[in-house]
Amino acid sequence: MVTPEEMVENQLKARNIHDPKVLQAMEEVDRALFVPEDLQHKAYEDRPLPIGRDQTISQPYIVAYMAEQLQLKKTDRVLEVGTGCGYNAAVLSRLARHVFSIEIIAWLADLAVENLQKTGFENITTRYGDGYSGWVEEAPFDAIILTAAPPTIPKPLKDQLKIGGRILAPVGRINQQLLLLHKTGPDSYEEKRLLPVRFVPMTGKADKGGKYGR
Repeated sequence: MVTPEEMVENQLKARNIHDPKVLQAMEEVDRALFVPEDLQHKAYEDRPLPIGRDQTISQPYIVAYMAEQLQLKKTDRVLEVGTGCGYNAAVLSRLARHVFSIEIIAWLADLAVENLQKTGFENITTRYGDGYSGWVEEAPFDAIILTAAPPTIPKPLKDQLKIGGRILAPVGRINQQLLLLHKTGPDSYEEKRLLPVRFVPMTGKADKGGKYGR
């Protein structure tokens, strides 16, 4: 059985995750709280694990990699689109002031609430809904992260990002790329392509021909 310490040493540090704040966050968040009881002995293996109804919890490496790329500060307010089981939100909450997370699948939204309550972390707010339109009442955000892949990044999300902020998202339907956008002006961005990835498609309005901006 892989231990949390082995996960950090062998799966993260050995694969060039170096930010000490991210490594500490990965140690602080007990992944076993977010997987089914019969899989808790596999909680720290570096692979996705099933959590029911064809849904999975992300592998630790990709969670750490995305968190490191966001370069969060303790004063940051973060929007996450795609709460899933809550694991990624929990990790981000150790790096930021507050995490706001939206989940479009009702039972997953409920599961995330249950899981996050186990952590005792109080700087995470979740809700059930379509993340395409963001969270207008809490905008603007210092950083936005998507854990499902739209064809292109929805314009409402870009509009809710502060100038100087970052959006990290898997983009594409067949050949996905993990993109990092830095907002340099009201409608200007610097784009960095990080690596090919494979995430579930973003559903809801993103999957129904909604209008996007790049």
